[in-house]
Amino acid sequence: MSDEFESQVAGIGALTEPARRALYLYVTGQDDAVSREQAASACDLRLHTAKFHLDRLVDEGLLDVEFRRLSGRSGPGAGRTSKLYRRSERQLSVSLPPRQYDLAGDLLAEAIDRSVREDRSVQQVVGDVAEARGRLLGETEEVEAGSDLDRTTQVLARHGYEPRRTDDGICLANCPFDRLAREHTDLVCGMNVAFVGGVLDGLGCDSLEAVLDPEPGMCCVKARCR
Repeated sequence: MSDEFESQVAGIGALTEPARRALYLYVTGQDDAVSREQAASACDLRLHTAKFHLDRLVDEGLLDVEFRRLSGRSGPGAGRTSKLYRRSERQLSVSLPPRQYDLAGDLLAEAIDRSVREDRSVQQVVGDVAEARGRLLGETEEVEAGSDLDRTTQVLARHGYEPRRTDDGICLANCPFDRLAREHTDLVCGMNVAFVGGVLDGLGCDSLEAVLDPEPGMCCVKARCR
């Protein structure tokens, strides 16, 4: 289980407490940052209770804090600086089994842009885009030393593929692009095999190659020993 998955689950888990969830919904529903007093009053909570839960939401990265005077004035007589809360830029999303639809969207959007610039079809371009992104991932991902199979398994596991070792390489028990692959098979599976192939290249795993080998209940891509 990746650190990112655990962080996402922890963030969502913080909202299961009713008072905390009410405070979060109130703060994020306002046009401007709000004080703890405003939040406590709106959610019918005691001030110290609101403070505790608001600060917990800050700790989880769900709210940001700023300090300013509510009067809008500065200088003597302007009043004390207040601690204010507002929505953070953090986004939470947990999918079981893991899906990577944001990644698919990024790759397809880039492929569409390039196809217009280069006067090529999206089908032609998406493989190049996916391979480059996978290679960058393989080059930058931190992995423990080991065989090509070990290192590939580490990286693909972190990104939702659920790799399983086989006699001839690695099969992938989960497709991160499952729904898209079922609806747009040729385009998305071609993108997927290019992405995994790029990861292998970035890791320098010359003993493995990414191949399309569809199997019921599995990802269509395998990392096969050469």
